Amino acid sequence: MFIEYTWLIPVIPLLCFLIVGFLGNKTPQGGGYIAITGAAIATVLAVLVSCEFWTSAAYSDVGYVTQQITWFTLPGGFTLHFGYYIDSLACLTMLFASFIAMLIFVYSLGYMHDEGVRKRRYFGEVSLFLTGMLGLAVSSNFLEMFIFWEIMGLCSYLLIGFWSFNHPDGDAASENAASAAKKAFLVTRLGDVCLMAGLFVLLFAFKTLDYADMFTEEALAAVDPNMIILGSLLIFGGVIGKSAQFPLLDWLPDAMAGPTTVSALIHAATMVKAGVYLTARCFPLFTQCSWILLWVAIIGGVTAFFAATMALNNMNIKKVLAYSTLSQLGYMFLALGAGGYMIALGLEQGNEALIVAGSAGYTAGLLHMVNHAFFKALLFLGSGSVIHSCGTEDMRKMGGLGKKMKITSITMLIGSLSISGFPFFAGFWSKDLIIESVMHASDFGEQTLFLILWFLAIVTAFMTAFYMFRMWFMTFQGVEGVNAHHTHGESPKSMVVPLCILSIFAAGLGFVILFGFDNLISIGENAAGNLQVGSGEGKGFEYITEIFGNVYTWMTIVLVLMAMGIAYLMYSKKTMNPGKFNKNGESRLYHALTMRWWFPQLYDQIAWKLGYGVARGVDFVDKNIIDGTVNGISNAVIGGGEILSKAQTGNVRSYTTVVFGGVVVFFCVILGIFWYMGGL
Repeated sequence: MFIEYTWLIPVIPLLCFLIVGFLGNKTPQGGGYIAITGAAIATVLAVLVSCEFWTSAAYSDVGYVTQQITWFTLPGGFTLHFGYYIDSLACLTMLFASFIAMLIFVYSLGYMHDEGVRKRRYFGEVSLFLTGMLGLAVSSNFLEMFIFWEIMGLCSYLLIGFWSFNHPDGDAASENAASAAKKAFLVTRLGDVCLMAGLFVLLFAFKTLDYADMFTEEALAAVDPNMIILGSLLIFGGVIGKSAQFPLLDWLPDAMAGPTTVSALIHAATMVKAGVYLTARCFPLFTQCSWILLWVAIIGGVTAFFAATMALNNMNIKKVLAYSTLSQLGYMFLALGAGGYMIALGLEQGNEALIVAGSAGYTAGLLHMVNHAFFKALLFLGSGSVIHSCGTEDMRKMGGLGKKMKITSITMLIGSLSISGFPFFAGFWSKDLIIESVMHASDFGEQTLFLILWFLAIVTAFMTAFYMFRMWFMTFQGVEGVNAHHTHGESPKSMVVPLCILSIFAAGLGFVILFGFDNLISIGENAAGNLQVGSGEGKGFEYITEIFGNVYTWMTIVLVLMAMGIAYLMYSKKTMNPGKFNKNGESRLYHALTMRWWFPQLYDQIAWKLGYGVARGVDFVDKNIIDGTVNGISNAVIGGGEILSKAQTGNVRSYTTVVFGGVVVFFCVILGIFWYMGGL
């Protein structure tokens, strides 16, 4: 009844983009209410479609439902379609993306109230941004997905650079916003080139890009495994760029130059979550080779650790949260990689128990994706409330805001507890399941490697709790900073209400495992058939029992509590002096973290040594060969015209002489031809 209207879910925000773009300045709040209405309608439709899919035996037994129309046909028998593909993964993605985007749009009414006529541009672009994510979630094939993938890339460029002109903080900030937008666009393009190449490989191998046709046992068995491996690696290259994983992780912190609401959208509801979604969507392909998932796990574990280190001493509240996003995304890929590795081994060995065990990692990755969406949206919007109130992003100029901004303080505390993995908050359940899945994977195959990844995961959990409570104590506790004296208090209701709603989900969303949440998520059709995650009713209660009976869980809890305590001792005192822990700025480790492990400098050197040389070569070919050929032909035509134009004297005698001479030459040529032929 409702699933057949799935196509409206991305279309409604698209219509809002068009309406706001043309008529926004003639409507209240520059089209803000239109954008909110579109996101709300998309949310309601997503809820109705998801409920119908999950409660209908006809759909749940198959694992998916799809509807397509023929788009166009290419020579060689390639037919491309346009339609929707609904399964549990699509339902989860469109539910949290639409709902969180709606709350961010409501929040934007207060946060962007000073933007005047530019609000039309803002609300139009964020509506298109939401269109991209929702379209990607419900796409029925890789080509359709790629179109929406690129829409998000365009919107991220436009919104990160929203303040490229007339930035509230001056011309230097405007230039920084423009540079950040270009950096994000160019770095993610590197990944997109890989993704596009991967799609060409898959199209050549499968003769189709439709999920329903590719993710079947027969189709996977009929294709050369090497083509699947090559295509999968190239697709994951696109994921690395879009989700800012190692080594393409440096663009995301710089993207904080845009409005805080844009940061919340990118980190919580759209953009970087697209990479996690695509990895989960491609599981039927990735699980055909175990070492592909091993590579995914390594990238995730390394990114989680290194990104967390760079948040330890950063003084910009938004950049601390940006590095946190990088680290949490690493957790998601670590879970998908570890779980997928066990699934791939299970498929190779015909071990169903191993497949079910691996599916717990898949569940953990997706559960953390959803949990992270809520607590990261809460944290970013909370930081926006602080910035809106005291006019700075520098935490050293904050402090003591807890008394003046009680609601923001409490909601950000809830978000910090959740992301830190404090027991019973949403982030605790998914993060613990991730760490447990990595430890379980060490029992099979690459034992040493997964033990190293497990160690990185628990150290990252410690660092996460430390830097999040460092941020909270520096912002809301201790001595009032310079800007805190001038704060105007709590933010308006349009900003506070979304914080309260998000805090409820950040605190309690993890409890859905009590109701067998793992049974709702399916890996999709692969060589093992329509495998469902989980193994029956009551799995959630069983999981909770296992958690608190596991020594590694208690080890992680102790580390988290220790990190929170250290942050309290260092940053909550009235006489706080963080510099004394840095030897007055002389610590080599502190300097290395401040320099982001010199990743920006490394990228600059690569760009100059490699990119600049390639660019000069391309420029030479463009100017001297391509333009040279075109210009040469043009100059020859112009020169010939100029020579012929000199014959236009206007003198009749000259024209008569030329005509007579031409006739004589013509007859001479004819006579010569006859003479030559007669001689033959």
